[in-house]
Amino acid sequence: MDASIAATGPQRIGRKAAGRHSPSPLPWLMPLILVLGAFYLYPLIDVFRFAFTNVSLLGTDEEYTLQTIVTTLSKPELLQILWVTFVFTASSVVVQQFFGLFIALIVLHSEKRRLFGSTIVRTTALVAWVVPGIAGGIIWKMLFNEAPFGGLNSLLRLIGVPAVQWLSDPHMVMWSVVISNVWRGTAFSMVVMYAASKAIDPVLYEAAEVDGANPWQRLIYITLPQLRTAILVNMILITIQTLNTFDAIISLTGGGPGRATEVLSLYTFNVVFRNYDLAAGAVLSILMLTISLGLALIYARFLPKGEPT
Repeated sequence: MDASIAATGPQRIGRKAAGRHSPSPLPWLMPLILVLGAFYLYPLIDVFRFAFTNVSLLGTDEEYTLQTIVTTLSKPELLQILWVTFVFTASSVVVQQFFGLFIALIVLHSEKRRLFGSTIVRTTALVAWVVPGIAGGIIWKMLFNEAPFGGLNSLLRLIGVPAVQWLSDPHMVMWSVVISNVWRGTAFSMVVMYAASKAIDPVLYEAAEVDGANPWQRLIYITLPQLRTAILVNMILITIQTLNTFDAIISLTGGGPGRATEVLSLYTFNVVFRNYDLAAGAVLSILMLTISLGLALIYARFLPKGEPT
């Protein structure tokens, strides 16, 4: 009996010592919880609250009403803006995904063969990523400028091609904005595709070569299936990023001509900071959040499910 008590004594001491050295994680998490609550959760709750009011930046008396939601969502220009947003987002996402994968495969191929210039290509693609949106818009505005000093039209004149109305033609201006956005966003897709491609087992390609598969077949049956998760995750990220893009557009076209390039994020900015309608801006912000979450959930349904263990 005494032996059993003596045996259990060290175990009790060990549990007490473990209890002293394993405090609750709550004190360590409290600073993070306070920061998230103050700078993320509270503003989000306030946006939902503003949507049910008529609050304005001009300081009018705040009243709770549903009329702001009805009026904002029933404006006739909203459908056109949603269509412009869809064209801009879909075009940018598809082209960024394509060029990101294309550049990543070129860099990987050049590294495999130890060709000169692979680092230069990778670095050049990353330069556009670090350029601020406002600066990128100004750069492309100079390139698209239809005056004699415009960069692209000057090149076209040198080869005898008529000048293009990059920013004044309502049918052309959207593609000009898409080009500038793709130039800026392709680097992120390239980094994601490059990292995911490096993780593919080289044995798969070796086995395919033994079986006589050509490069196109290796791309279709090995590379793309192995990159499926990376492609879908990248689509979620660049879709949300493109939906929130307005800085490059406001410096490039200002949403014009007319409303040919006024996307939902820029429209929300104009409603709040030009019309001073904070309540309507809150409604449009919630609409943007709903669209982003909806698209993310649709993409997530195509993600490969985990294998049962």
